[in-house]
Amino acid sequence: VGPLPLRQMAQSESSHDEEDEGPTRAKRGKPEVVQDGFLRPVKLSRGDLYKPPTADELNQLKEAESLFHCSLLKMQMEELLKEVALSERRKQLIDSFVQSVTEQLQTVPQTSEVELSDLSWLSGGVKVPFVLVPKAAKGKFHMAPPKSVTIMGSYPLGTCTKPGISVDLAVAIPADVLHPKDALNQRYPRKRAIYLAGLAQHLATSPAIGAMRYSCLHGNRLRPILLLSPPGKDSSSITLRLHACPPPGFFKPSRFHPQRNNIRTDWYTGLGSSQPGEATSEPPTPHYNSSVLGDMLPRAHLQFLTAVSSQCTAFAEGVALLKVWLRQRELDQGVGCFSGFLGSMLLAYLLSCHRVSNTMTAYQLLRNSLHFLAFNDLTENGITLAKGPDSTPSLAEFHTAFQVVFVDPSGHLNMCADMTACTYKQVQHEASLSLQFWDDPTVDGFHALLMTPKPMIRTSDHVFQLCELVKLQSCCKKLNLLSELMDHSGNYVLTALPFILSLLQRGLGQRVRLLTHSLTPDPEWPVESDAPKHNAQPPLSFGLLLNPEQAASVLERGPPADSPKAEEFRQLWGSRSELRRFQDGAITEAVVWEGETTCQKRLVPRQLITHLLQLHADIPESCVRYIGGMLDDVIKVEREVCSTGEEESLKVVQSYDDLSRKLWRLEGLPLSITSVQGAHPALRYTQVFPPVPLKLDYSFFDREKLSRSLVPQEVKPCPVYITPVKVICHMEGSGKWPHDRVAIRHIKAAFHISLGELLTQHHHYTCQPSPSHLDVWKDGLVFRIQVAYHREPQVLRESVSPEGLLIVRDNAEAQALEMDTMQRPLLTSTLHGLQQLHPCFGAVCRLAKRWLGAQLFSDDITEDTADLLVASLFLQPAPFTPPGSPQVGFLRFLHLLSSFDWRNNPLVVNLNSQLTAADYTEIKNDFIASRESLPVMFMATPNDKKVSIWTKQAPTVQMLQRVVMVAAESLKILEPQLMDNSQLQDVRVVMRPPLDPYDVLIHLSPKQVPLLSQAVDPPHATFSRGVLAGRVANTGGALPVIDFNPVTHYLAELRDAFGDLALFFYDPYGGTVIAVLWKPKAFSPLPFKTSQMVARRVEVSGEEAHTVPNVEAILEDFGVMGQGLVKTVEPRTERWVV
Repeated sequence: VGPLPLRQMAQSESSHDEEDEGPTRAKRGKPEVVQDGFLRPVKLSRGDLYKPPTADELNQLKEAESLFHCSLLKMQMEELLKEVALSERRKQLIDSFVQSVTEQLQTVPQTSEVELSDLSWLSGGVKVPFVLVPKAAKGKFHMAPPKSVTIMGSYPLGTCTKPGISVDLAVAIPADVLHPKDALNQRYPRKRAIYLAGLAQHLATSPAIGAMRYSCLHGNRLRPILLLSPPGKDSSSITLRLHACPPPGFFKPSRFHPQRNNIRTDWYTGLGSSQPGEATSEPPTPHYNSSVLGDMLPRAHLQFLTAVSSQCTAFAEGVALLKVWLRQRELDQGVGCFSGFLGSMLLAYLLSCHRVSNTMTAYQLLRNSLHFLAFNDLTENGITLAKGPDSTPSLAEFHTAFQVVFVDPSGHLNMCADMTACTYKQVQHEASLSLQFWDDPTVDGFHALLMTPKPMIRTSDHVFQLCELVKLQSCCKKLNLLSELMDHSGNYVLTALPFILSLLQRGLGQRVRLLTHSLTPDPEWPVESDAPKHNAQPPLSFGLLLNPEQAASVLERGPPADSPKAEEFRQLWGSRSELRRFQDGAITEAVVWEGETTCQKRLVPRQLITHLLQLHADIPESCVRYIGGMLDDVIKVEREVCSTGEEESLKVVQSYDDLSRKLWRLEGLPLSITSVQGAHPALRYTQVFPPVPLKLDYSFFDREKLSRSLVPQEVKPCPVYITPVKVICHMEGSGKWPHDRVAIRHIKAAFHISLGELLTQHHHYTCQPSPSHLDVWKDGLVFRIQVAYHREPQVLRESVSPEGLLIVRDNAEAQALEMDTMQRPLLTSTLHGLQQLHPCFGAVCRLAKRWLGAQLFSDDITEDTADLLVASLFLQPAPFTPPGSPQVGFLRFLHLLSSFDWRNNPLVVNLNSQLTAADYTEIKNDFIASRESLPVMFMATPNDKKVSIWTKQAPTVQMLQRVVMVAAESLKILEPQLMDNSQLQDVRVVMRPPLDPYDVLIHLSPKQVPLLSQAVDPPHATFSRGVLAGRVANTGGALPVIDFNPVTHYLAELRDAFGDLALFFYDPYGGTVIAVLWKPKAFSPLPFKTSQMVARRVEVSGEEAHTVPNVEAILEDFGVMGQGLVKTVEPRTERWVV
């Protein structure tokens, strides 16, 4: 579909512009000749025919390609807009509900005037949605019908979107209920809340109302709202939000200047009246002032937005797209959020200052909005919609009072008053990231921008929570935040938050690229209940986007001891700061954190955060719940110091590097070595449990008579499993290599013997050659060297016909050899390089493969496939950044498995960034053309664009469906558990497979499972496996028992004997159960044949004889074949019958 339209487009454009671009066309060749009114081509010379394209032609081609990419994205967005837009039926339902509620509100009865603190007139159990602290407040109050009821917000603008439809109704409080001085000391917010309670009491008996609850607008406790739902089946799809507002013009906006005070200290503290002349020393209350202004200006805002939207036809659609973008990033709800209202105002600002045009499409409006957010820092340079300064506050005055500044058209209200600088920085970061993916033709921009949710636990590398929020009261006290506490009307959580963020940013410094925090959700509670206290909310969550180069550093190096900044450094770090002399001779202040292993160093930010919060904010470590390494336990290696295997992997790589150097230097071989390549997961840091150097207990084993190698004793537990680390050694090509497959194998066997002799002679290694490989015992590890000849796969493909013709035909043997000697070593070296760029890559792979093994999927998603899946998370992370911790990488792995459209899309893993945009297009087109013949999980790499060699054999369609389902369920369980302290904290639950779907369970004897210690839930009883503690010798010693795992051999025998009847599943990392699933057609009767009587019995019906599986004998064979290994065979006959 790509080339043809582009060619037609180019021809069309050239024909239109022929007259104007005559000279340019002349450069490319001779002009066409006109004969009989027709253009006839002229034969071009070879030089003209093959000339490279001109700069103009290259620009045209590039423009056409970009246009195609953007057009696709635009069409996808148009379809999305249709999905989120309200249907006509829904609009009619809303209009009807609004009308009935409005009619009910006009019948509110008048009550007599009482003291503001007298709530006895409220009946029916209705409570006031306000925390009445301090309790005393001056003023009178009475109920009266509202002056007006007006639809506000997104619905009349046409920017209301699904899901979660909310319609705003502004209810004007009558002027005689309020007093001009109600702005002081929370009188207006209290009257507003009491008026809402009166409305709730009146509406409680109305049959037109389905349900009523209180909430707060964007979590602001000073602005409670009443939520109404219609009765019946539509109660959950529509919510009407009632806002009580002062009548227009009742308060003067100048009263709420950000530098003015409207809450008196003596009233708030209850310490009596202030002395004369002290009023001027009252601190300003900008946040309180903004909350009142927010109630005064919604009508003016609606008028302003209506005027702007009437001039731009795509305004509503642009806002809808921006709201979807914000919702997917969890930025549009809660205290200090970037709400849909702010999105509308931002677009209005861009239109008013001509940053965007009225004729732009929704696609262009969204792009320009993100561009503005990415490159304009409202924490430093605020913006305003006000036309002239008049008597309104200046931007500098707003910046003094607020962290983020965006002033409304009146010039009095900062619409970002509650937003923290960290939240805006997050918006900036997300906008910048989105723009990076927008124009990248290798990224599915639509899904990355608008369809992929980005919860904090999957976006941030580390997350921590402040659990006991009541402790923030003492934090405010220690930080002396009384003025700020008054401004937030006693909300100590919002008061302390900016100071905690500032403290953490100072302490974390260059360790993090971004610090984010959760936006406190809008509380909801029944109208019969009191307003929830400030600490009655979920824990405050913070996200860290780590800088991988510095995050794990155990040293915090400060200024020189004689520097003026040294005292500031000591104040920040307290007793942890100390003078240290460094190798360069400098004497500076420094802080050293604990951490020996990589997994300990990854959690250095935790030590830093808990120390700072305890020292400066009086928040004890017990209140901090750090979610950064909760999954580490499942891949920990047995050793004295806590380790997740990085150090062990490094030792294997270092030992391999040493062996590689020694192989290169060997002399006396008939042919020279051209390359030495690792072909084992441990050499790319992705082995789930990397090989550990072992010191053997020789008394545990018997000896083989000839070679004196160690062999297991039958009466003892199975010895420790020793993994051979595979190394491919390529020999140079030569005319002396034979062209016969058998002869080549003999030559390779001779090389194995020669290599073993030379390594023993020069380096004293214990070696054991065999026809297929050479085992080398070195540094307590076994390396399995396999000699390779680059033409051998081609020789295996060649055969000679009876007529003497050479036939070249691909076959499984050649493919397997090519995979072992070429593809896998190349993959290992490539992923080793990826590990150097992203230090947590290996740990993510190991977590992913541990999960696959635990869920019994290791045979379906192989090690190489799993490593490539994880590599894609680092190479194509959109819409995220590359994972910065094993935990977040694992969560994204589960999300990739469960959400990727395997049926309709290839997964392209762009190793070493070798693939271009044209390659992506080619891969996609080839995939579509050959879909039915390709593997169900198709993965393309630079060296494998069309076949998907890594997934050619597995998984099957059915197994992939199960993998996707289990991954989705695991993610659904794990993410809430990590974020919710109230849930049972057991992350291993996602590593325990459900055994209910299986037909037979074969229970194994733990004594004979060599990898038992690697199990998800290892038993308390341990067995001696023939290993001693202590230092491992570098060379010498008898060759151990290599690659001996009875379970693996037993599984192979089961599949060989009964593979046509059943599937066998097993956790290779210490599993003690083999799960058996009968194949769907296993019990189908077959015609009687003597050649098909294995594991079957004869059944005669009438004159016909059929054979069916002899299940009793098969189950008995399971036990007989695994004698000594199998403990019990458990048939689950409730699931199947013969």
